[in-house]
Amino acid sequence: MSTSTISLDQLIAWLSRFRDLVTEKQSYLTELDSAIGDADHGANMVRGMNAVVEKIGAEPATAADALLKSVGMTLVTSVGGASGPLYGTLFLRMGVNAGPVTELDAAALGAALRAGLEGVVARGKAEAGDKTMFDAIAPALDAWDVAVADGADVAAAASVALTAADKGRLATEPLVARKGRASYLGERSAGHIDPGATSSTLLFQALVDTVSS
Repeated sequence: MSTSTISLDQLIAWLSRFRDLVTEKQSYLTELDSAIGDADHGANMVRGMNAVVEKIGAEPATAADALLKSVGMTLVTSVGGASGPLYGTLFLRMGVNAGPVTELDAAALGAALRAGLEGVVARGKAEAGDKTMFDAIAPALDAWDVAVADGADVAAAASVALTAADKGRLATEPLVARKGRASYLGERSAGHIDPGATSSTLLFQALVDTVSS
């Protein structure tokens, strides 16, 4: 299977794999969120991604923009807490950027992901070091862009992005949260890995699993 581009079928497989991973890690995500949040991030992500997989199975999309926008709208309407609007915005903006195509090369997918992150920032106002999903996604996309500039295909770019995302995820542990429910804890939020950064890392893990299989 070619990894120079990601096809519509692979985008769907990526979303399905993300659902599987958040389901596998639901207890861990809940554990992380119980320390600094409302203990619902795992359940919210599983509910949202189950709804996504059901939706895209029932209404097959014929282009990347329609698929990703459908994912975004489903997450916004089915997930409680902050994760629904944030992940929903991520996928909505990705869809707008991707356009009516049936495959994306590494540069195009990176641009779509970057547009998604910009949407998350616009909605949540997060910056580096705020102890949010931004702290995993931003370094992942920086690594992605460097890899693509060096000629990487989708699989190679996804691999370096995952490494950077996981490093960013782990780096949230000593941080004091400055956004969201965790920020109410002040200094007590330090010493815990951010659940949003963790689920965001799973998004890149799912992509690696999909394009390298």
